Amino acid sequence: MVAQPPSTDVDERNLTVGPKKDQAAGLTAVVQSLRHAGRQMSAGRTLLTLAKVNQKDGFDCPGCAWPDPDHRSVAEFCENGAKAVAEEATERRVDADFFDAWSVVDLADKSDYWLGQQGRLTEPMFLARGAQHYRPISWDAAFDLVASELAALDDPNEASFYTSGRTSNEAAFLYQLFVRAFGTNNLPDCSNMCHESSGSALVETLGVGKGSVSLEDLYRADLIFVVGQNPGTNHPRMLSALEKATKAGASIVAVNPLPEAGLMRFKNPQKVSGVIGRGTALADEYAQIRLNGDLALFRALNRLLLESEDALDRAFIDEHTHGFDEFAEATRASEWPELLEATGLPREQIERIHQRVLGSERIVVCWAMGLTQHKNSVPTIREVVNFLLLRGNVGRPGAGVCPVRGHSNVQGDRTMGIYEKPSAAFLDALGTEFGFAPPREHGYDVVDSIRAMRDGVVKVFLALGGNFVSATPDTAVTEAALRRTRLTVQVSTKLNRSHTITGEQALILPTLGRTEVDRQAGGPQFVTVEDSMSAVHASRGRLTPASAQLRSEVAIVSALAERTLAKARRVELPWEEFTADYDRIRERIARVVPGFENFVERAEEGFVLPHGPRDSRTFPTATGKANFTANALEVLRVPPGRLILQTVRSHDQYNTTIYGLDDRYRGVRAGRRVVFVNPADLAERGINDGDHVDLISEYADGERVAENFRVIAYDTAPGCAAAYFPETNVLVPLDSTAEVSNTPVSKSVVVRLERR
Repeated sequence: MVAQPPSTDVDERNLTVGPKKDQAAGLTAVVQSLRHAGRQMSAGRTLLTLAKVNQKDGFDCPGCAWPDPDHRSVAEFCENGAKAVAEEATERRVDADFFDAWSVVDLADKSDYWLGQQGRLTEPMFLARGAQHYRPISWDAAFDLVASELAALDDPNEASFYTSGRTSNEAAFLYQLFVRAFGTNNLPDCSNMCHESSGSALVETLGVGKGSVSLEDLYRADLIFVVGQNPGTNHPRMLSALEKATKAGASIVAVNPLPEAGLMRFKNPQKVSGVIGRGTALADEYAQIRLNGDLALFRALNRLLLESEDALDRAFIDEHTHGFDEFAEATRASEWPELLEATGLPREQIERIHQRVLGSERIVVCWAMGLTQHKNSVPTIREVVNFLLLRGNVGRPGAGVCPVRGHSNVQGDRTMGIYEKPSAAFLDALGTEFGFAPPREHGYDVVDSIRAMRDGVVKVFLALGGNFVSATPDTAVTEAALRRTRLTVQVSTKLNRSHTITGEQALILPTLGRTEVDRQAGGPQFVTVEDSMSAVHASRGRLTPASAQLRSEVAIVSALAERTLAKARRVELPWEEFTADYDRIRERIARVVPGFENFVERAEEGFVLPHGPRDSRTFPTATGKANFTANALEVLRVPPGRLILQTVRSHDQYNTTIYGLDDRYRGVRAGRRVVFVNPADLAERGINDGDHVDLISEYADGERVAENFRVIAYDTAPGCAAAYFPETNVLVPLDSTAEVSNTPVSKSVVVRLERR
């Protein structure tokens, strides 16, 4: 018997706070996984579904992009992976009767958690101008509506086409083909809000905007830095790799303002020792960095390395790098008082970490959004690359850069051309293959798309997956921007807040999930995805679709493209052929995207994409070498009485999807509106643990308020605070973005606390 979704919304008065954990996973993770799955589906469906997660004959987990090991267990998933699968394979349904009962106004008052718990969307729905309820619409009528609105635009750049990282390679390739054949490069995607800073920095310094390591490199490393990342919640399967690395002799340095249970001790639920034993201690050193102090930490380590001349790999530097002298001059000019102020760390600890570096031949640096969502994120990641280059830790087994991506195919989407600033080489190949001239003008990313909608420039917004409203910054501005459009279209599996904040008209187009059989005219189909370490592999759903009316992303994109391009009198392409047999798409990808040669033959078995810096120490940069950079060190100083706030996820959450209301590793139960603050900072402000406060961000264009947060005295870095998103996205101004990457600055929000 499957439990019904919650009939009422979140009541924060039930929130309780207990002691935080100092270990992750274990038997509790197994119990919670099964309990959550049991709330969404029957026992038989649970076993059938979980048995195929991340298996070679199954489907890729719709959660994170952590790679699969060569030798997989029978339960190759984590707690949050099980929750992600259960949310998609749920037996709850959102149908026409549901929308008849709930108006858009009523739904807009509901939380992300409540909306997500209602179940799978089952049929196309349309919200007419002035209407209060979505009503059923046929697929043909829906496609005609989109095509008519797009064709009626004065300029193709008056439309913006968003993509979520869960989209398959095949669907993503067709989507960007459709958009460019229509005549625009307005292809914002979730990368713009997470690892855009990583890509920008890595392309400039190494020539490839992706990680350079494999799982085997982690296992062979002597020293692993985990910086600005909470793998216990966001990438739990990474803990197994870190455990294996420590067993092989690696040391781990954790760098984070918050102490995270997953980096303290891991109780591997696949092992007896992890279920009934003490598990494995992971981090050998915990550096509780002040928010935005990461550049200063790596600058300090680099200065110490320069002072230890014999520690440098001079042969590598001389043969493979450019810009060393300028970098060295800037680094030696750094002053210790400023470095220590920025990091908030004692010099003794930095020097202790330096000694670990000197004792390690092979070093990997892993990071996530704790590094990518600051104003100086790109310079910070460039400084990380400087650190690795000094000792030749790029292109060496057991060493390299490891940006850990979030969504399961966010890296693949970019590889397939989902990018608002495509390279000339990609556009040339695309145009040659399909016989048209793709637009060359750069398009809008996420932030620029919101600005364009706000200003009345973009009139149609189409999202292939995701929850745009809850994922983006400056919530009030984003919502007002979307409401200015003529049409919003959401291709989705489940209800979310983006279905409640609409243009004058709105469509919901329900699509198949990863877990479901995709049957087309040419027979059952599979798709492919690319993980964080550039491995491409197949994903094949096994469940009966939630509704007979669902269509695959490939089928939806192809139908939209065929109708739109015909009405707009653009190039004709064989869209029906692509839908019938996905090998026809893979044949085209093989001729357009480097590294995908013989894609049809290699797709099911899987393969790793080439990576010059990793494979041969060749660097496709402007200089033809790996580039050292001289990065300005700016200490983030805030006015008296203010704190630096970072937005974080709870353990019952993946991106904007809220699985539940508990964050057991941090001791929070039955609520989300909490703010974690150092006890000394609370005492200084006369605020007590348990008080309720408003969070107020202060910027040149005014203040923004997130109301009624329960204060939790917590061991975070002094002067810093943390709270969950999307509840705190309202505090992040649209124009507060990272240099170069234009990523919203969600990890350096200056706030004050006002007691209610």
